[in-house]
Parts: sequence; C-alpha cells; structure tokens
Amino acid sequence: MSRTLLLGLLVFLVVFRMSGQEREGNLRVGFNYGFGSELKNRNYTFTNHFYKAQLYYRLKEAKHFQYEVLVQPEVNFGTHQLLNFYFVKPEEPDYLEKRAAYTKLKNINEYVLNIGFLIRKPINKSLSVYFLGSIGPMITDTETERMSEGFAFADVLALGFSVKAQRFHFDVRPSIRHVSNAGLGSSNAGYNTKNIEFGVSYSLGKD
Repeated sequence: MSRTLLLGLLVFLVVFRMSGQEREGNLRVGFNYGFGSELKNRNYTFTNHFYKAQLYYRLKEAKHFQYEVLVQPEVNFGTHQLLNFYFVKPEEPDYLEKRAAYTKLKNINEYVLNIGFLIRKPINKSLSVYFLGSIGPMITDTETERMSEGFAFADVLALGFSVKAQRFHFDVRPSIRHVSNAGLGSSNAGYNTKNIEFGVSYSLGKD
C-alpha cells in the first residue's frame, strides 16, 4: 500500500508541474540500455538485460542542485535458476514437483513503468552527478519460487554520471534493483540485482 501511495503522489506531482507554465529546456527524452546480475547469495541466480525509454522533466533549478522527475517505461529480459531447492519447504503442496520445476533455468520477461525523483549536482557546465530513486508497477510473465506471475513492483536506487554536449546528455548509471509483489501474490521473496546502464538523451527546447 505504501508503494502505491508513493507512486500516486509522484504521478500527481508530475501532472501538477507540467500543467503549469512550461519553461523551455525543462524536458528531455532519451534511451538507456543496461544489464546486471543477482547480489551474491546461495539461493538463486538471476541475470538480466533491459531497455528503457527516458522522459526527464526538470522541476526546479536551485543554486547548487537541480530536481527532476523521470518516467521510464522498461522491458527487462532475465534468466533465473533456483540453486537451493530447500527454499521450497516440504509443507508446500506438491513441493517435490515445484523443486524440480524451479531448479530449471527459466527465461523471464518483465514490463515495467518506473517513476523516479532525481537530485542532480552540476560539477561544471558539462559534467554532473546525480542520485535517483524510483518505483513503479510491473508485469512478470513467469512464476518462480521467489515471485508469482503477474503484477509486482520494481524499486531502484541509482548513482549516475552525466556528460552534456550541446543538447545531448550521455549517462552512466550503476544501480541496485529490488522487485517483489508487495505481498499481493503467494510468492514474494523477490530478486535483488546490481545493474549498470548507459544512455543518451536529448534536450527539447532551449537550455
């Protein structure tokens, strides 16, 4: 419920700000590609690569920081395998069949809409560093021992580096990602991954 409320507040903030007087140079569009793998553990493997559209909207520019909202439609392609079959407990119905199924390598497709809040610190006219936190709903097409098929949430924390060249911005963005269904499904342990992504965006209007 807290994730849904936070997502709703972010959407409201974006709509409220964009419905006001638009200042040129506040909007950027872009594209990112990234990849990653699970945080070290003994229970499972998870590798992934993903594609994101990027829509940046600058809310405010202060003396030392800039504040932005980022909307990110994403498609994520993952592979997952259960390593520790004891993760599936004997008290679960058909636990032997589930152990046999879940220990096989699986392909997982995720369809995500993340909305994030970004705090940017310019270093000079070309270089900046930023912190990004985002959440959003997603649909996963494959059931595993850690995630039910269907609706879930993706949470991301990232530290990014950006270089500006005229209207283009080039980004490198290491991140930590957690996905789970917030207790809405029978399996909710989720996945934790470390990722890195690379992107380019273009500023619309006049900077």
